[in-house]
Amino acid sequence: MHQFTTYFLHLVDHFGYAGLYVALTLGNIGAPIGSEVVLPAAGALVATGHLPNLWVAVAVAVLAELTGQSIGYAVGFYGGRPFVERYGKYVGFHHRELDRVHGFFERWGSFAVFICRFTPVIRGIDGIPAGIAEMPLGPFYIWTFLGSLGFCGGLILLGHAVGTHLGAVMPALQRYLLLIAAAVVALLVVAIVISQRRAKRA
Repeated sequence: MHQFTTYFLHLVDHFGYAGLYVALTLGNIGAPIGSEVVLPAAGALVATGHLPNLWVAVAVAVLAELTGQSIGYAVGFYGGRPFVERYGKYVGFHHRELDRVHGFFERWGSFAVFICRFTPVIRGIDGIPAGIAEMPLGPFYIWTFLGSLGFCGGLILLGHAVGTHLGAVMPALQRYLLLIAAAVVALLVVAIVISQRRAKRA
């Protein structure tokens, strides 16, 4: 995965927004690009003047995620389980992962898409089970947009804040990012459970 990430970092560095768009689109159809590294790097490139505008970088990243998730949704919708079981191994998405994500969707409904936006590995393939489940497009795109905006925007802003010091803080960022993402998701889930119980009591 490190080699893939290095390649896509060079892609963003050389081709700017176009490279960022291609990298994140591929990352959202299962390619192991290392978005938790590419996104802060894009923010640092803005800080150092290699990319001209911070908010354009965020917009391009979110658009790329929507594009990739749309492709994944179409694959799931039109190809179904047979397609995933035949070709999913090429992106590390096997039958057991499909069943796990499908069960997660059944429990949390369309909001599961938002949670998956902050979950490593799964965030790159969750459009496929959403398509298989024939999730309505409205909720699918709303939660994908909101989750991608939070994830991409947060990491790009972080990279922009540290700027030229990104290389020094990246090891720590990679080490603790999973913990931070897990904490954010856990807090969201707890908040929803509490609100649902209060609604039932009312």
